[in-house]
Amino acid sequence: VRLMEEANEEADHKGWCDSELSTNEQTRKEKTEAVETLHAEIDQLEASLAKLAEDITELAKAVAELDAAMSEATTLRQEEKATNEQTIADAAAAQTAVAQALTVLKEFYAKAGEATALVQKNRQPEIFDSPYKGMGAENGGVVGMLEVIESDFARLEADTSAGESTAQKEYDNFMTDSKVDKAAKSKDVEHKAAKKQDASQALTTKNADLEGTQKELDAALTYYDKLKPSCVDAGVSFDDRVSR
Repeated sequence: VRLMEEANEEADHKGWCDSELSTNEQTRKEKTEAVETLHAEIDQLEASLAKLAEDITELAKAVAELDAAMSEATTLRQEEKATNEQTIADAAAAQTAVAQALTVLKEFYAKAGEATALVQKNRQPEIFDSPYKGMGAENGGVVGMLEVIESDFARLEADTSAGESTAQKEYDNFMTDSKVDKAAKSKDVEHKAAKKQDASQALTTKNADLEGTQKELDAALTYYDKLKPSCVDAGVSFDDRVSR
């Protein structure tokens, strides 16, 4: 009778052990896989966060460099424009002054020539074949020199105006390209910053999930250790005792 009671008790205990061990094994398997998956996901998120942070830093640096380049270009352009405008104004004023001087000289030479010719006509000895033409021919070099100077100032004004127009166009193109580039990079920074925030929140969630899942796995392992003495490392079974 006692052996039968023990046999029934052992059968009940074995059934309970089989059920508990099976459930525990399934739990340990599921939680181990979940922990491994979470570790992999966390590693991936951390790598993604590091890359995003690096990209954002590089983009911010590039935007700062663009700002500096545009600022420097603007300062140089303003200085160059002021210099060119002054050169153009000076050249125009010089042309006006030379033109006025030429007018005065030409009138003076014309009048002087007429006066001298009149005097010579009255006093001209018979040996002269033609009347005296005045001082215009003798001073043609002065007039010619002033006309060359006037032409030089005109060319300086034209060249400086053309150079200013070209420089302004190049500056405008540079500023347009730089602003477009800056806008694209700034938008990229915003996009990556949003992704970084999402990844950071996901990482926080995954770490919390890992902590909870690890506790569940630790609890399953601890319970397995408690089951082992009575269910895995049990003593002599009822069949063994009967055979004895």
